[in-house]
Amino acid sequence: MKSLKKNYLYNIIYQMLLLMIPLITTPYVSRILGAEGVGSYSYTCTIAKYFVLAAMLGVQNYGNRSIAAVRENRASLERVFSEIFCLQCICASLASLLYFFFVFHMLSETYRLTGLIQGLYVLSALPDISWFYFGLEEFRLTVTRNIFIKLISLVGIFLFVRTSEDLWIYTLLIASGTLCSNICLWFFIKGYVRLRLPQFRDILKHLKPELLLFVPVIAVSMYKMMDKVMLEALSGVIQVGYYDSAEKIINIPMGLITALGTVMLPRMSHLAAAGDEKKSRTYLSASLLFTSFLASGLCFGIVGTASELVPLFFGREYLDCIPLLIGLAPSVCFISWANVLRTQYLIPRHQDRSYTRSVLLGALINMVLNVLLIPGYQGKGAVIATLCAEAAVCICQTVSTSGQISVLRELLRCLPFYVNGVLMFLFIRLLAQLQLPAEWKLILEITAGGAVYVLLSALFIILLKFRLKLKLFEVKN
Repeated sequence: MKSLKKNYLYNIIYQMLLLMIPLITTPYVSRILGAEGVGSYSYTCTIAKYFVLAAMLGVQNYGNRSIAAVRENRASLERVFSEIFCLQCICASLASLLYFFFVFHMLSETYRLTGLIQGLYVLSALPDISWFYFGLEEFRLTVTRNIFIKLISLVGIFLFVRTSEDLWIYTLLIASGTLCSNICLWFFIKGYVRLRLPQFRDILKHLKPELLLFVPVIAVSMYKMMDKVMLEALSGVIQVGYYDSAEKIINIPMGLITALGTVMLPRMSHLAAAGDEKKSRTYLSASLLFTSFLASGLCFGIVGTASELVPLFFGREYLDCIPLLIGLAPSVCFISWANVLRTQYLIPRHQDRSYTRSVLLGALINMVLNVLLIPGYQGKGAVIATLCAEAAVCICQTVSTSGQISVLRELLRCLPFYVNGVLMFLFIRLLAQLQLPAEWKLILEITAGGAVYVLLSALFIILLKFRLKLKLFEVKN
């Protein structure tokens, strides 16, 4: 069995790279392309992502879970992989055809060139078998090839994106990088399985369970990506640029949290298939504690530094991002908690209906609030809608698992981290009163604020361990 620590380390390395690349490129790209260029890219990328979702049809979670359940049996592994991949080929081919039809006949000419280039991103869904390696817990391979491709794209952005007219080059670098990255996965497949041609009825048997997991994927996308589409339609592309920029800041630290879910899904699926309930509960409890530590620190850290971070990171043109970033920050807490519950409990135990209901509720809330709030409040309205949707999903998934695990106990164990987060925020705002150059002030806020939070959290963990040891001593005596 693969080491969870090593797999998480691989994913952390990759997520740190994903963190560093936006830190390096976003200030450059936002100034070169401007809010309008960033908004145009974000708008076309959002549309392309919908077609990629249709192409993948829920295979990321379903394939991951299915491979994890049969990975000990080579014959079953080859059969399941071949059947799922053949279904993916059919879906991806249809989605690609529909996408290019949409670009030529329905997309505005303003976005057509960028939309055509985004077609490479849609085509990248066809060779994407990362779910297979995730199911085997072979994260090293997928991480190393992604690092290599991302570094090439990084160099390309600084070499070739020089003016606002180079939006198509920027899009080409990002989209082609994704396609090449997925193609590279096939260079190593022979070491694990051989692709066989299954019968059509064996392919179709995976359609219904994939559709069950496709519904929540689409629902999640409604409040993850539809915001930008609705903002463009109701407020204009510049508001999309502001909102997308704020969301980029949120997505940087979120990678550290979602990396845990990526690593734990196949392990928890394997344990669920083996019936090892005790180990599953231990992993779940530890994961909730760890993600709460990360989420609280990141959330209150972003809120505390937003006023200094945005003008330095994006430029003075993006000052309207500050309230959007502050508004989106609490979603980190909701997303992290829900991510643990769904990837480590609901999906591994095939409780897909509970998962689906929660995200459908979130999508409905988000859609209604977007329609009501965006016309009057623009980007702020989209932020409120997203925050309410994420809160609803988190609460719904918590309620779904409350009858099976002690949710209240887990919440109480994690509560001190959020108290520490508030104390860190207050300390950061005190530092903000110092008369220092903006760059040095931001560095001081991040380092000193982070140090205070880690110190407070370490004291809490020490006290928690001492309390547990004391309880064990009392039981023995």
